Amino acid sequence: MKQQTGSFIKRNLPFILFVVLMFSFRSSVADYYHVPTGSMEPTIQVGDRIVVDKSAYTFELPFTNMVLAHTGNIARGDIVVIQSSAANTRLVKRVIAVAGDTVHLSNNNLTVNGDHALIQRLDNYIFQENMGESQRTIQLLPVKGARTSFNEVVVPEKHVLVMGDNRNNSVDSRYYGFIPVEEIQGQATRVAFSLDKENYYLPRSARSLLALQ
Repeated sequence: MKQQTGSFIKRNLPFILFVVLMFSFRSSVADYYHVPTGSMEPTIQVGDRIVVDKSAYTFELPFTNMVLAHTGNIARGDIVVIQSSAANTRLVKRVIAVAGDTVHLSNNNLTVNGDHALIQRLDNYIFQENMGESQRTIQLLPVKGARTSFNEVVVPEKHVLVMGDNRNNSVDSRYYGFIPVEEIQGQATRVAFSLDKENYYLPRSARSLLALQ
């Protein structure tokens, strides 16, 4: 039996090494995820498969949570993937504020460290929001009971405040509170490909390899 196992490994060693390296790469460097909800619309649409740079902030030992090196800082405006303990699921949200920031939301008007976001209407419910050097497109649907305001808060150390771009239809820090940075798995950088479930799951060619902003 041992001889047969050894012979099998020897014959298939290149393939085995390839599989190990591939999963190590996906564990520590980059991966892609399916987005099942519209909480980040219009930036990320239902059916998008997004590329996630898992080494954007830390480099971890493959298949573990052991951080080998810090590779970057989480910045306002980053789109991040979160393995949320509070939500008990994976979330994709935008970082609105980082540790030490003072944040206030009043009727969907955002203020960070005294700077007020500038909002310009692009379409019926689509707006461009400019906040310092960060610019994004957000959606403000008329959703009953949406949390469009919260009192001034200060983001604690080793945490961030996140929200979805689909502001009135996103369950985020307004519901789950501040997000521990240790739960952030990486930065979403672009759409790998997208399938339209409303059209027989046909590919949306215009969204393939689309950079996320």
